Amino acid sequence: MFYDLSTVTLILLALAIFFAGFVDAIAGGGGLIQTPALLLSLPNENPVSVVGTSKTAAFFGTTTAAIKYRKSIKTDTKLLLAMVGPAFIGACCGALLASHISPQSFKSAIFFMMIAIFIYTLIKPDLGKHHVEKHSPRRLAQIGGVAAFVIGFYDGLIGPGTGTMLMIVLVAVMGFAFVGASAIAKVVNATTNLASIIVVGLKLGIFWKLALFLGAANLIGGYLGSHVAIKKGSGFIRYFYLIVTALLIMRLGYSLYLE
Repeated sequence: MFYDLSTVTLILLALAIFFAGFVDAIAGGGGLIQTPALLLSLPNENPVSVVGTSKTAAFFGTTTAAIKYRKSIKTDTKLLLAMVGPAFIGACCGALLASHISPQSFKSAIFFMMIAIFIYTLIKPDLGKHHVEKHSPRRLAQIGGVAAFVIGFYDGLIGPGTGTMLMIVLVAVMGFAFVGASAIAKVVNATTNLASIIVVGLKLGIFWKLALFLGAANLIGGYLGSHVAIKKGSGFIRYFYLIVTALLIMRLGYSLYLE
């Protein structure tokens, strides 16, 4: 149906992308699920185009989650604006550089970033239970702008784990509780996804039919995930998220170094 993928593979991909949207809407990290799944399903394609396809699918779920959060949770509009602009510029710069990285290096970078974020998530189980006033509004905007540019650059360059990295900065450095951090992270992440889609789409091309098909699954996952997060918070999904991420690390590591 799409790029010589079997019906079974498409169904499994749709399930993975749905779950990625669900997890990403709650705690970030959806790219750690869906990007490796697409890389494994399309091993002979340019990894940068595959990641661009992943971001296109993710854009639907991330935008849906961002809208739902914005309707339910009050966020600082000035802080959002201070982060969205730098995030967009950073993601464009990263995406422009990504096309000059070798496919093997690209996959290896994803693998090691997955490990690093997994370890950090594992050893910090209590972050983000309550909002803490750590900085003045002006200082928050400065920290947010710098962090958004750096993480946006990473998202354009590599991608997986961007939502989790945003969550870590918002919670550990800026003092937000997880639900409030999710509301901000989704808006910023949707912006970085859009920037990468534009750059990769113009330079290398994106598998649009597959991206739109998987985007529907991600949209549903993002909507349900944000609904659950708003109602219950994100603590309940932590262990499941860690298990799935660990399995994906092992699978991608096997494909890189043992096959």
